[in-house]
Amino acid sequence: MPPLSEPATAAPAPRVRRFSRSQRWVHRGTALLMGLCVASAACLYLSPLAELVGRRHLVVTVHVWSGLLLPAPFLLGLASRAFRGDLRRLNRFGPHDGAWLRAALRRDRFGVRPAGKFNAGQKVYANWLAGAVLVMLGTGLLMWLTGFAPLRWRTAGTFVHDWLALTLGVVLAGHVGKALADPESRRGMRTGSVDREWAEREHPLWRIPGGRKD
Repeated sequence: MPPLSEPATAAPAPRVRRFSRSQRWVHRGTALLMGLCVASAACLYLSPLAELVGRRHLVVTVHVWSGLLLPAPFLLGLASRAFRGDLRRLNRFGPHDGAWLRAALRRDRFGVRPAGKFNAGQKVYANWLAGAVLVMLGTGLLMWLTGFAPLRWRTAGTFVHDWLALTLGVVLAGHVGKALADPESRRGMRTGSVDREWAEREHPLWRIPGGRKD
């Protein structure tokens, strides 16, 4: 009898490099510090959590220092050429971004959504988050350094800080929800590479091996 042939095994899907190790560590460091900020803020402002956790002085210390250190991953990431390149992409809006946003606002699942390495939604989120962090840092310092600002400034700072914190929590929940709905995007941030078919479908203008443009 002729020998049985080996069953054919499917070749692994080709992968595309999306993020370097330094870029992934910037994201992880920022996510960790942001998570500590949000969790400690919830323990300070929500009575059931405050009673459950206790140790208010420790929670305040964690909240203050995680907030002060929040820009640190970003500043360290500036040493990475890949990270600086992504910052330029995130700050560059083109006509295709307008088309992406119009299709997203119409909730048109089948409409054309042209995107480079980052789509317009990711660009808006990144820029809004950067501004929000700066405002939160500034108003937090007003609340913390009580002897360096008049009372009316601290009162206004507290109002802005509290309401922006609530908005930030909602936006972060939306960001996490979008990530959970896109396993390949999460895999790209976790491992640094994504499936080529996904990249060409979701980011058709991204310059990837094969002649695509960013």
